[in-house]
Amino acid sequence: MVKETGFYDLLGVRPNASSDEIKRAFRRQALKYHPDKNPSSGEKFKQISQAYDVLSDGSKRELYDRGGEAAMKGGDVGASGSCDSPVGTLFNLFFGSKMQTCSRPGGRGKTVSHQLSVSLEDLCNGTKRKLSLQKNVICPKCNGCGARQGAETKCTKCHGTGMEVHFLGHIPGVMHSIQTTCLECQGQGEYIRPRDLCHDCNGRKLIRQKKILMVHVDKGMKNGQKIIFHNEGDQSPGLEPGDIVIALDQKVHPVFQRKGHDLLMRMEIELVDALCGCRKSIQTLDGRTLLVTSQAGEVIKPGDTKYIPNEGMPVYRSPFHKGNLIVQFQVKFPESGFIPVENLTQLHNFLPSRTDPITSDVTEEVSLSDFDPNDHHKQPGRREVYEEDVEGQPIQCQTS
Repeated sequence: MVKETGFYDLLGVRPNASSDEIKRAFRRQALKYHPDKNPSSGEKFKQISQAYDVLSDGSKRELYDRGGEAAMKGGDVGASGSCDSPVGTLFNLFFGSKMQTCSRPGGRGKTVSHQLSVSLEDLCNGTKRKLSLQKNVICPKCNGCGARQGAETKCTKCHGTGMEVHFLGHIPGVMHSIQTTCLECQGQGEYIRPRDLCHDCNGRKLIRQKKILMVHVDKGMKNGQKIIFHNEGDQSPGLEPGDIVIALDQKVHPVFQRKGHDLLMRMEIELVDALCGCRKSIQTLDGRTLLVTSQAGEVIKPGDTKYIPNEGMPVYRSPFHKGNLIVQFQVKFPESGFIPVENLTQLHNFLPSRTDPITSDVTEEVSLSDFDPNDHHKQPGRREVYEEDVEGQPIQCQTS
């Protein structure tokens, strides 16, 4: 006959519930009221965790059944080194945080990140990708117990608590013992005979499972943007599954560069196009062809920049709005000798007049030669050799 049923009511179990039923009930409640999922349920989660901490420990449960919460507050529980006790603090000072001094049920699994390589076309038009991965899931055959139903027995070393008590000796002013994770049962508080192990998971409580995720890449997404799959990470008994985060990794495009919502490209045109007007085609990321024309008489100089409105990248979550396509022109000049010398006068008549140079009686006329930086220093008469006399004489300059 139990004195109070408050902790049992919090977990939603009967006072005569088995340890396995209590564990499964706590797992359900922890997933429902965990602060990461329900930020306003922090106090409720704390109460559930306290109830499980008591009812999952045989000695604590027996004490609670006899005297209720009043007996738990009398100082008998946690006196040998809880997380908030002076002994726990002292242990952390001596040994750092390498050893576990307390066990808190509940919590959340790790977040797993993956990279997904996408093209600029994918980010412009949107796409769907299948991502295959392996993850841990709770064994469906044993429901995460690791053994057949009812085969678990309490660990004889820690008596089912999952913790071992170690004595520090005589330390004035503090308690003389601490708790660490039981090495025999690895903090599980249970021992399973080899013949009772679950054949599917071999007692590990988890199995590996292949998972196919359908990743939706929306129009206008950016390089490095993350797509989150909530609760699709590795599972673990008593923990809420973590998330899977997909980070987009954009490949380099041979034509376009992205600048925010705008696209930048370089267009090479001939000199005749720059002087007489040009007609060039552009293949867009969504498969259309744009015909770019300049007005007659408009001169395009090397490095000139023009733009085409509404032909850039779509805006994320507003795909009907687009940025601009910015075109930077590069003018390709003809090779030397492209026109016969006798026709140069005719060409000169169509070009703007040029200014004659100012000369005098001492002006010398020279010719230009092609310049090669590698050959320039090898020409005779241009190299100077500096040598230092071994006897300490001043440096002399010798001309080859």
